[in-house]
Amino acid sequence: MSTIDTGLTLLRSAAGRVSAVNGWMGNAFKGWMPTGLYARALLIMIVPMVVLQSVVAFVFMERHWNTVTRRLSAAVVQDIAALIDVYKGYPQDRDREQIRRIAQQRLGLVVDFLPAGDMPPPGPKPFFSLLDQTLSVQLGRQIGRSFWIDTVGRSNLVEIRIQLDDAVMRVFAQRSAAYASNSEIFLFWMVGTSSILLIVAVLFLRNQIKPILRLADAAESFGKGREAPNFRPRGAREVRRAAVAFLEMKSRIERTMEQRTAMLAGVSHDLRTILTRFKLELALIGDSPELEGMRKDVDEMSMMLEDYLAFARGDSGEQSQPTDMAQALEELRGDAERHGHTATVAFHGLPVVTVKPASFKRCLANLVTNAARYGKAIAITGQRDHRYLTVTIDDDGPGIPAHLREEVFKPFLRLDNARNQDEGGTGLGLAIARDIARSHGGDITLGDSPMGGLRASVRIPV
Repeated sequence: MSTIDTGLTLLRSAAGRVSAVNGWMGNAFKGWMPTGLYARALLIMIVPMVVLQSVVAFVFMERHWNTVTRRLSAAVVQDIAALIDVYKGYPQDRDREQIRRIAQQRLGLVVDFLPAGDMPPPGPKPFFSLLDQTLSVQLGRQIGRSFWIDTVGRSNLVEIRIQLDDAVMRVFAQRSAAYASNSEIFLFWMVGTSSILLIVAVLFLRNQIKPILRLADAAESFGKGREAPNFRPRGAREVRRAAVAFLEMKSRIERTMEQRTAMLAGVSHDLRTILTRFKLELALIGDSPELEGMRKDVDEMSMMLEDYLAFARGDSGEQSQPTDMAQALEELRGDAERHGHTATVAFHGLPVVTVKPASFKRCLANLVTNAARYGKAIAITGQRDHRYLTVTIDDDGPGIPAHLREEVFKPFLRLDNARNQDEGGTGLGLAIARDIARSHGGDITLGDSPMGGLRASVRIPV
């Protein structure tokens, strides 16, 4: 292997490791990110603002606050050093009255001289000891004598004691003379104005997010087969465009459904007229074995026509309304028992659910009829939580093989051993049931039943 090939191999390996680390960091970062649009938009506004304020505050503290404090402290220490020089150069001023006067009138300092002795023990230091550090550095650099400072004993004053040859010089200086005290005001205004701007931005963002939430609620309601009567385009131009596109799509779908329903109603009327004529003609001819078979064929054609129209029509035209599902399941149990089957019903949770009552009952009735056709015992269970209504129908029949459980939902599909294969049936029972469930925003799944047969589970959002 050449040197170039070795280098390319190392580069690919390094790139692979970098990509893996990047993917791991991306997944970890996604876990911490909020999922809602409102929270993400707030994060987009807050993070740059916090970063910008942090940079500005750091630059201000480093370039302005520290520099000004150092210069002010250096000026105060220079004044003290000048007073020490006067004290040493003019010993004839035994009472030190001139030094006190010059310090107070010219320099703004209060000077006193204490008997020579040891310095007091070091006092407590503040958490943010910039003034202590700066004064200590300047005193050691300009005076070079033992000293003691107290910056926390009095709020507006700074006490400095310096060991002289025959006395201790005590100086009281204004804190503002040695410390850039207006920095807190700057930070307060920066945080205060940023908070006000953030509150205004939050209120504005909330008003911008509301139209998007209304659009999502309207689309979700339409997907569940419900109406959103108070919905209209609002908000920013892009949100209005999305809302208008949704309303146009909704109108096209409803118009298509109405046209299909009208066409099917016309076909139904024409075909029923012909079948009615057949029945009348057969009734006028009389009775014979051949005519009895023809009557059965006409009756079967009538039932097939009703099934086809019901499948094509779906649940259009019916409005959703609160329905007592526990009572609906009890009615299904009564129908099954009247046909000679053993049925049980159980419901858990709040029973009132907003559905299209006739259509949804037909969906469940098709599943119960399918279970009754192949089993003797039926168990109907309903459960409602904060998100879904789930209805399971179990039987003790032969069941359906796992690889055929999706095939039986196909319309007009007749399987030799499938459970939707009934004598003279159309094979549309399960297809109609799934179509109704999906029009409510849910679905139907088939599985193994604890009773040994088939379990049909209907789950729709509430």
